[in-house]
Amino acid sequence: MTIAAQVARMAAEAREASLAMARLSTTAKNDMLLAMAAALQGQAALLVAENARDLEAGRQKGLSIAMLDRLMLDEKRIAGIADALREVAALPDPVGEVTGMRKRPNDLMVGKMRIPLGTIGIIYEARPNVTADAAAL
Repeated sequence: MTIAAQVARMAAEAREASLAMARLSTTAKNDMLLAMAAALQGQAALLVAENARDLEAGRQKGLSIAMLDRLMLDEKRIAGIADALREVAALPDPVGEVTGMRKRPNDLMVGKMRIPLGTIGIIYEARPNVTADAAAL
């Protein structure tokens, strides 16, 4: 399978998942975020060990010290990623919020309702926390 085909397949799967996510309650979404945070911290030792292997491979390929530092995960950084997930869970859920209500001349009330964004693609490198941040948002 070509890279283009893989990306197209992943995008289609993400779109399908986003439609299911859009129907979830605030409680369900927050429970997922908290479960992600707990899983990260629960697997921190494994993540640090696997990250050490990745860093060594990076050293072998000549990655700069700065790049290796950005890629490095330790218990403190993993805790920070987990805390960021918990912070998002603590925010008010904007989905369903109605703003800008106005009364039309025919007495009809019209407003804007916030809905899930849908599926977006993000290109980034050397930022392990971005995956969790993007998923949380």
